[in-house]
Amino acid sequence: MITTTLFPGRYIQGYDAVQRLSELIPRYGSKGFLICSPSVFERVLPGIRPSLEETVAVIVEKFGRECSDEEISRLTAIAGDNSCDVIVGLGGGKTLDAAKAVAHMMDVPVVIVPTVASTDAPCSALSIVYRSETGRIKRVIALRRNPDVVLVDTRIIANSPVRLLVAGMGDALATWFEAESCRATCAKTMARDLSSLTSQVLSRLCYDTLLEYGVSAKAACEHRVVTPALEHVVEANTLLSGIGFESGGLAAAHAIQDGLNALDKDHSFYHGEKVAFGLLASLFMTDKSSEIIDQVYSFCESVGLPTRLGDLGLADVPEEDLMKAASIACSEKQTIHNERAPMTAELVVAGLKLADARGRERRKDR
Repeated sequence: MITTTLFPGRYIQGYDAVQRLSELIPRYGSKGFLICSPSVFERVLPGIRPSLEETVAVIVEKFGRECSDEEISRLTAIAGDNSCDVIVGLGGGKTLDAAKAVAHMMDVPVVIVPTVASTDAPCSALSIVYRSETGRIKRVIALRRNPDVVLVDTRIIANSPVRLLVAGMGDALATWFEAESCRATCAKTMARDLSSLTSQVLSRLCYDTLLEYGVSAKAACEHRVVTPALEHVVEANTLLSGIGFESGGLAAAHAIQDGLNALDKDHSFYHGEKVAFGLLASLFMTDKSSEIIDQVYSFCESVGLPTRLGDLGLADVPEEDLMKAASIACSEKQTIHNERAPMTAELVVAGLKLADARGRERRKDR
């Protein structure tokens, strides 16, 4: 039995942590290539650029909004032409994935600076590449290593949209349940080995942290302040869930998210919102106790995660569309097959319907 646990080389988090860039970049190279999302370019970069340019040579490039092969090639060419030897990504998920891909292509270090805590992707050794013409997923690049540094500034996170922080909680909420399924079935994780005790314990800590601090963290973000609760939840959303999903494993919740994603034609809902509802459906499919089901529903309701299909714009979704989503969730290589019981499209449809029904019943009770 071989287990593997993947970590970023260094994880730094705190108020005004982005100011550390000026001392971090020289640790890894002599010339930095900063890939900035448009919002970072306008709002964050002016506050850190002077100190950066005093200590290290940097080239700054605005991200083209889509992590496509064309954009990765464009950015790689600019970085190479300017002899940059460390890549820095500042922004949301697609900006960070592009930065990781560029560093992978050039085989140089990468520093990741997420400006939202909406997913657990910043710490991972993966980049999702999209089709530039449709915005749909084209492929996933398995990177040779995890980011050298993940630098999370909670002052920036506190000033990001609250819904994004909550979506990150939805993504993180499934971490322990999916890791437990992979442990029970000896399923291989994203690290291509069995899960370790470390990843299992951190997955459970992720869940417990959300239950304890989620509501308070949301309140802090609503008021644009940094508190210990916000720090705890940002760490859960980013580091604990990141290690948990990659080294602990994925199962039904993320597979159902993939199915629901096919019904979200306008990309109106975030990854973590769909993962959260996928988790609720999976609780019925995997015979979880009433106590656990009520605990997860109560948490989702307390922070504003979806508990009904209508919360995902699917109140009147036809049966055939639910079956389409379920078929995607149950396709051959999907992570849903890491669950202990056999998973079928019919069972997924049943889970989605029961999750929706329970969510609607609880809303009436309140």
